[in-house]
Amino acid sequence: MVRLESLKKSNQFKKALKEKKIHSECFSIFAAKNFYKPKYKTNLLISFIMKKKIGNAVKRNKIRRKLKAIVHKLLKKRGAINRDYTYIVFGKSNAYTKEQNVIMLEMTKSFKKLSK
Repeated sequence: MVRLESLKKSNQFKKALKEKKIHSECFSIFAAKNFYKPKYKTNLLISFIMKKKIGNAVKRNKIRRKLKAIVHKLLKKRGAINRDYTYIVFGKSNAYTKEQNVIMLEMTKSFKKLSK
């Protein structure tokens, strides 16, 4: 089973933010080749970030949970997410109102573009 492991230090975030990026109306994904090894080989290095401008904590956590659930579903599909990359996902306020299926389609396209 693949577990999600988040980045801990600011220099890890800075490195990942400098490389590839894709923007959508519900999220932005930043990716960088793995420069830091996860705790276990099966883990995926991914962090979910929400800005405080989006709303209160309830709204931000709802968006974060929705995006995490989509990533978990995509990990079950083979080849949907490349584990050789470190990802940072910035959630946007549009993700709160959109349905999960719509966001999932956008996210699959984004991860395919990033892995090329």
